[in-house]
Amino acid sequence: MAEVVSKVGVKKESGFLYFVDKNGNVARAKMSRAGRKRGKVRTEVVAKTGVKKVRGFLYFIDKKGNVARAKMARGRKKGGKKKAAKKKVAKKKVAKRKVAKKKVAKRKPAKKKGSKKRK
Repeated sequence: MAEVVSKVGVKKESGFLYFVDKNGNVARAKMSRAGRKRGKVRTEVVAKTGVKKVRGFLYFIDKKGNVARAKMARGRKKGGKKKAAKKKVAKKKVAKRKVAKKKVAKRKPAKKKGSKKRK
């Protein structure tokens, strides 16, 4: 996968991001943490290696502190994995429900007020 380009043996400190800069040197920058102000961070060169970068490769610092590179994935080959064909989903038939008529309760007629005459 990755091949070592330059044996440097950089000792990594926690809280720093190590990378290969534009000139091919090993540099580090302080990592962003909560509460820290935003903006450009000062980078410092840790080791001068002068690695010549080739297009199509990703350069990084490996676990041992050496400069390594790996080929970047660009595009896909034709005839690789084929997408699975979509299965046709059968629609389920929904049974129509019969609406039941509500039974109306029979009420006794209300008594009229004041219908009795008093003497």
